[in-house]
Amino acid sequence: MVELLDLQKKFILAHLGEGDTAVDFTMGNGYDTVFLSKTVGPTGRVIAFDIQEKALVSTEQNLRKNGCPDNWRLICASHDRANEFVTGGEKIKAGMFNLGYLPGAGNKQLTTKRSTTLPAVQRAMEMLGENAVLLVAVYPGHPEGAAEGRELTEYFSTISRFKYSISQFRMLNSPESPFFMIIETK
Repeated sequence: MVELLDLQKKFILAHLGEGDTAVDFTMGNGYDTVFLSKTVGPTGRVIAFDIQEKALVSTEQNLRKNGCPDNWRLICASHDRANEFVTGGEKIKAGMFNLGYLPGAGNKQLTTKRSTTLPAVQRAMEMLGENAVLLVAVYPGHPEGAAEGRELTEYFSTISRFKYSISQFRMLNSPESPFFMIIETK
């Protein structure tokens, strides 16, 4: 059986390497931040965002526990403000969104919202450099997650295929299972 997390990493690794800049737009507990930090190495840079201070604490612990290089910056702000912190026209090679709520936090009502997710994804796409990738994981098992997935799918279907290659990977026989979308620059 295909493991979606393994597949996500393969797509990221096809674009991201030593010395690159990556953004974790929804750091959560920091597992993607750790992956990105180790991938870009000591000469690269990772910027990670979350609106919950609890996520920053958990992520920092995870980064230190996993021996990540000191190449990361954790920011307590919404993902739709990322362009305020990735400045000077700097282009990123990879970005990751894991939509939904903070795993293990207990409060499943505090979740990403369409009102910030679509603008965040649009800005993230503008930040992508050449041969770059953006991965958006959607969790349709709760109402807002399902709505986010529909809105993003509709938006991505309007984008020129000559500028971006956009794919969606999902389990067809499990409609409430997480799925993800890959946006690659041409």
